[in-house]
Parts: sequence; structure tokens; C-alpha cells
Amino acid sequence: MDIEMCNDNSNDDKYLKKKRKKRKFLTICTSNCKYDVVRRIATQYGMKEVTEGSSWNLYWTDLSVSIERAKEMRRFQKVNHFPGMTEICRKDLLARNLNRMLRLFPKEYNFFPKTWCLPADYGDVAAYAKMRRSKTFIIKPDTGCQGRGIYLTKTLKDIKPYDRMICQVYLAKPFLIDGFKFDLRVYVLITSCDPLRIYVYNDGLVRFATSRYKEPTGHNTSNVFMHLTNYSVNKHSRMYVTDEKAGSKRKISTFNKWLMTNDIDANELWRKIDEIIVKTILSAYPVLKHSYHTCFPTHDLTYACFEILGFDILIDWKLKPFLLEVNHSPSFHTDAQIDRDIKESLLIDTFKILNFHQCDKKKILEEDRKRVRDRLLQGINTRDAIINDSVGLTRPSDDYFQEQYRWEDEHMGNFRRVYPCIDGDKYTLFFKQSSNSMFQNTAASRAREEASKMQREDAIVRYKKIKLKEEEGKRTLGKWIDQKVPSESPNGFRKVNSAPVTNDKNKTTIQFKKSGITSTSEKSRVNISKFDFLSSFMPEIINESEEKERITSMAERDFLIKSQGIQEQIYIVMKNNGSLRPADIKKYGFYEKMLEKCQSPKSAPSTEQKLYKTAQTLEAETANITNDFSKIYERKNPYQYV
Repeated sequence: MDIEMCNDNSNDDKYLKKKRKKRKFLTICTSNCKYDVVRRIATQYGMKEVTEGSSWNLYWTDLSVSIERAKEMRRFQKVNHFPGMTEICRKDLLARNLNRMLRLFPKEYNFFPKTWCLPADYGDVAAYAKMRRSKTFIIKPDTGCQGRGIYLTKTLKDIKPYDRMICQVYLAKPFLIDGFKFDLRVYVLITSCDPLRIYVYNDGLVRFATSRYKEPTGHNTSNVFMHLTNYSVNKHSRMYVTDEKAGSKRKISTFNKWLMTNDIDANELWRKIDEIIVKTILSAYPVLKHSYHTCFPTHDLTYACFEILGFDILIDWKLKPFLLEVNHSPSFHTDAQIDRDIKESLLIDTFKILNFHQCDKKKILEEDRKRVRDRLLQGINTRDAIINDSVGLTRPSDDYFQEQYRWEDEHMGNFRRVYPCIDGDKYTLFFKQSSNSMFQNTAASRAREEASKMQREDAIVRYKKIKLKEEEGKRTLGKWIDQKVPSESPNGFRKVNSAPVTNDKNKTTIQFKKSGITSTSEKSRVNISKFDFLSSFMPEIINESEEKERITSMAERDFLIKSQGIQEQIYIVMKNNGSLRPADIKKYGFYEKMLEKCQSPKSAPSTEQKLYKTAQTLEAETANITNDFSKIYERKNPYQYV
């Protein structure tokens, strides 16, 4: 009996050892991830955290995937970003792609605000602003996030011509809840790009502004708590409210309940949002597909990438959704309970749907070593080897992918698939046109980018030169602006920054005449730089001869206008054209009465005619006075000539 019991114990030990050997440990590298919730959910899923140099299964990073990183990946490894996704995640590239599709499909792609990329499109936006002066523009950095660098403006004078910015027409009439502006953060999961598979999470965040909304004016455009809905901005407001049902951040499920309570069709709204998501991704699909196959040519058993995107959607007062931007690394901070609820469930469902256990890491490594050994030992032709490898890998990969599709359909959790879908045929035309227009516009886009770069560099050089001159001018003015020189009045001095100069060999001096005597004292001698320039903000000496000539010319002009009856004629023409205001008729109406009385031959001379003749007589006398104006000017001029 003891022997049998020993044998049973030994069998149990062997079984436990085999079970330990069969157990597979999945590994994750989060060295470039700052969110603890990702590590926590990965541990719950059974993953072990390893360093970057280890043979990990999943590499989770907050940064974009570099080409070097992609080329070093093995066939069983996954990364949480697609190469080329910046085509829709950078604001400038997103604007280029959507504007390109808008030109091809004006009705289908009118779901984003009118957008320009500066400085390349500055001329277009300036022409638009000139025709629509009442519009408000929102300016964003082309690669910014969390609301940094965003501001509203009514005039384009606030924009620096050399900055890389995005200019959008501000949606001034958004849909409001309780008087507050809000937007939706919708989470989108892409599990593969060829074929394209897109899932939308059924829950998300509704982010509210913390000040009651008013349409933008010159006084409230700087109120970021009214016009921006970013959590990173509004969390600093004293009006921020923490409440799941009536707070400044709510769940999309709560938002859907509010819509149904107020008799608003939530299903129709989300149908439009799903179409926006699919069309936005299709605008960059050719680049996504090309970049993926270029970076991961050996991934034949599983997909090398997946990505969670954050779509920001704004709804206008007509319940039409608009796309604001796409975030390639949406925040996974869990400061509040509502963030923990949404983001933890999102990550759990993401890890489930991806099926990391699909690939056998050990088996794939053995196949790779065997493939290399066969190529070295068999001495076959390289071309034949490539053909044999591709033929041998095609069949099992199809089975793997079909298995993955079935897995995704059975483990969607709280996701819903928006592509492929039942009515997916409506997107077929976008696939074709997107590919054709993308590569046709490549050369034009590069040329436009180069021209924009040169324009920006020239603007920077001009700006630096202007700043340098201003600094030199300030230094020059600072040396002698406080020194006094004689003023035009006989008993005073005043500060100046320029005057008639006489050049010497090493310095430039200013000499003034006072009471007919040339002054060479230190008080009337000022040293200035040879590279001096005038400043319009400082007082200047008035040239008295030029002032005399100006006053004489003004008097001659007034006499000419009055003597030729130009004012009366202007009044009659403007009245016939309907260009006069009631105030003008009240002020200048005596011209019409005067002309009517003077032009009637039968009527006897009236008081108005007499006054008119008297005025002509006075104008003639004025002409005589003007001829002798120089003598009168010298007698009455308050200036003292030197």
C-alpha cells in the first residue's frame, strides 16, 4: 500500500510539473507608458511586466511607433499604435486629408469645421475673413494637446505669419445642456487595417465647460472656461462640479438617458457619429495600409498592431455632430471615479477582444530558427526560397485570421463593430477615391509644404531683423533722448530724437540756431549713431517752412472747392443716388434750397439769393487774401524763425 501511495504521489508531482510547463506567461513592456491603470489591467489579465530589451508579447507606449521599432518586432509581438496613424491624429494632416475628401465628396464629408493650415493657407483664410467679418476663428497648434495654445480671435491680426497653426471657423451655436457647452470623447478601437476592422466603445465621457455659454464677442473670447471643454483646462475652474449625473464630466450612458428623456433620437445621432468615425479613418486608409505592410512584412499569424483612438465630437444646435480632432494616445488618467469606471472597463474589453493567446511564442521562435537554418543549409535559390515561404505561410495565416474574426465577434464586450457592417457597400467608393486622390496629391502637397516652409523661414528672418533694429533704436535713443535742445518757443527747451545734422569725421553733431546765433555749446550738441532711424512714437522738430507751405495749400484747396461749387454738386449727386443719410440732409440741405432759388429766372431776388451772392463776394475777397497769405502768415505765425 505504501508503494502504491508513493507511486500515486509521484504521478501527481509529474502532472503538476507538466501543468506548470504548459502554462504560458504573456509579457508586456510599459517603459514608455505613464498610466498605472494599463499596468494594473495587464496584471489582472495575467501579463508579466518586462523591460524593453526582453522578448515581450505586447509593447504599450504613449508615443508613436518608429520605423526602427517596427522592423525589430517578431511575428508574435504586438504594439498599441499603427505606423501612419498621424495622418488623422495630427491636426494639420487631418485637415489636409479631410479637405481633400471634401473636394471629392462635398455632401458626405461636411462633418468638420472649415479649416486652414497656417502659414500655407493664410491667403485663403484672410480672403474668407474679409468676406465674413462676423465670424470667429479658433486657433490651435498643429501638434498640441490638452487645450494648450488654443485661443479664439475675431481678427487675423493676432496670428503670427510664421507660426505653424490650425485655423478653424468657430462653431458659435453648439447644442447646450443646462446652458453649458460640451463635447463627447468617443473611444475607437482598430484591431486591424487590412482588412479594416473598427469598433466603437458604447460608453465614454461627456466633458462640459464650467461657465454658461454665450456667443463669442470681443469681450468673452478669452474666457477659456466658457469656450473650451477640455478637462485639463476646466479642472482648474472654481465652478468645476464632480457629479456623475449633473457634473462637469459625465458618462455617455448618462447622456443617452438624457436624450431619451427629452425625446431626442439617440440612435440617429450615434449613427451619424459612427459614419464620421469610419469616413475619417478611410481618409487616411491608403497610408495606413501601405505603412503597415512596409513595416511588418513577416507578420503572417497575427496582426502586429492595434490602436485605441479618442474622437472628440461636438454637436451643434441642429443636433449635427462635428469632428474636432482625433487623439492617438487618449488620456488614461483615473483621477475621478467616473474615469476609473470608464477606462478600466475599456481596457479590460480591449485585452479580451485582442486574444493575445492566439500565437504560440515558443512555436513561432522555433519556426523562425528552422527557416533560417534551412536557407543556410539547403543552398536553394533566394527567389525560390521566398516563393516557398510565402506559399507555406498563406494557408495557415488565413485560418488564423478567420479564427481571430470569430473571437472578436464572440468577445466584443461593450464594443460595437462599425466596420465592416451590414450596409458597408456605401463606403466602397471612399476606398477607391481615397487611394487615387491620396497619391495624386502627394507631389502637390510636398511642393505646398516646401513653399510654406520657405515662406515661414523668410518671415522669421524679417521678424528678427525688425526686432534687431528696434533694439538698436532703443539703445541709440536711450543715450540722448533725455538731453535738451532749444524748442520753437523763445524761452524753453524740449526733448527730441532727430534734427538737422552735420557730419564730422568720427561723430555726427546737431547744431541749432538761437536768436540768430550758432550755438556750439555742449547743451546744443548731441552725439547720435550713424544708423539712426525715426520713431513715430517720439516728438519731432516741426519744419516751419514745410508747415507754412502746408497751411497755404490747405487754404488754397478750401477756396477752390468753395468757388467752383463742388460741395453743392457732391450733395446733389449723392442725393440722386440715394447715398445721403437723414443727418446729411439736415446738415447740408441748404445747398439744395440755395441752388433752386438761384436757378429760377422768374422769381424776384429772395433772401437766399442775396445770401448766396454775399457768399460769392466773400469768397472772392478770400481769394485776394490768400494771394497775400505769406505776409499774413509771417505776421500771425507764433513760431520764431531762425
